[in-house]
Amino acid sequence: MDTSELQRIKQRYGIVGNDEGLNRALEIALKIAPVDLSVLITGENGVGKEIFPRVIHDHSLRKGKKYLAVNCGAIPEGTIDSELFGHEKGAFTGAVERREGYFAVAGGGTLFLDEVGELPLSTQSRLLRVLETGEFIPVGASEVRRTDVRIVAATNVNMEKAIADGKFREDLYYRLNSVSISVPPLRRRGDDVVLLFRKFALEMSEKYKMPPVRLDESAQKMLVAYAWPGNVRQLKNVAENMSVTSEVRAITSDILQRYLPEERRHNQVVAVAPASGKHSFENEREILYQILFDLRRDVSELKKIIRENNLASHPASHAPAGANGLPLFGADGSRFGADSYEAPIFEAEEIKESETAELPPAGVSLEEVERQSILAALTRNGGNRRLAAGQLGISERTLYRKIKEYGLE
Repeated sequence: MDTSELQRIKQRYGIVGNDEGLNRALEIALKIAPVDLSVLITGENGVGKEIFPRVIHDHSLRKGKKYLAVNCGAIPEGTIDSELFGHEKGAFTGAVERREGYFAVAGGGTLFLDEVGELPLSTQSRLLRVLETGEFIPVGASEVRRTDVRIVAATNVNMEKAIADGKFREDLYYRLNSVSISVPPLRRRGDDVVLLFRKFALEMSEKYKMPPVRLDESAQKMLVAYAWPGNVRQLKNVAENMSVTSEVRAITSDILQRYLPEERRHNQVVAVAPASGKHSFENEREILYQILFDLRRDVSELKKIIRENNLASHPASHAPAGANGLPLFGADGSRFGADSYEAPIFEAEEIKESETAELPPAGVSLEEVERQSILAALTRNGGNRRLAAGQLGISERTLYRKIKEYGLE
């Protein structure tokens, strides 16, 4: 598609960004708009899936007809059939009059079913019939009615897993998924994050007549590096919050850090393959370094706990200590020996480097693994020690000591 045409569409619908995945999703939406097929839009919460059904409707042959958006996850299970297909008077308690459902009201137009993965199985059966035959029966009615609507659905549910778990009908999935559009999460859109932040900050500035907040280079790097679990919605909240509460307009990484929730750490070992399909050994190596770094820290903390427990049980805390940090003499002045003292397993059988560093290349010690992990964290965060320490799970003081120890200053 022509770049100027794509930019015109983005401007019309307030779409900001130049990410290839975003552009591809928009191009697909525009290509299939004139073709009367069902469309399934997938993506995480907050990525902006709701924009694409509007684009599809406005560029279809139905653009002069009604467009209705329904959040299936927000309608109680007991009333969703009535909301979608309508009901007759007296069909259930509270049905004091006949009511048309969304399928009847949107006749000739487009019906956007958001969070379609949340539909109950009984409603899925009714929806499948509408998609296959264009027919439905209102709740409490005996007469079949017909409708002509185009269905565009969206979900953040893993549909394959939902099908395997028996929560979603496989035949309905394939009927909805005639054309699939995948909207990328914000963390994969690179510099689009900065552009979006600037847009939201300027909107707040114009709306409330205040100077816009601006990010310096370090803050921009932090913004791009953040995971954004809430995607565009979360970014907008951060920009609006900062615009109102920040006393300064020039935002540094230290200021931005206060507005970003701490990223949840996980123990996931398997790296996600890049969209290009190429295998990233660099990412796997960083993950491995992080795991070994965490293991080394956990072992050190465990040894410290064991020493503290041992000192608590043997009050001679000021007695001379052995090479492993444990006291050589007891409270009565007697020397610990094989008959009088059994060293804890972790102290008696120290973990050797060869046992914890089998995965890195041969000859690489845990010290080198630790050094590489620190260096990688500093590089990812543009030298910001506070962010690097947070990612490594250690204090800034410990990080400073390690930097000096490994000559990384």
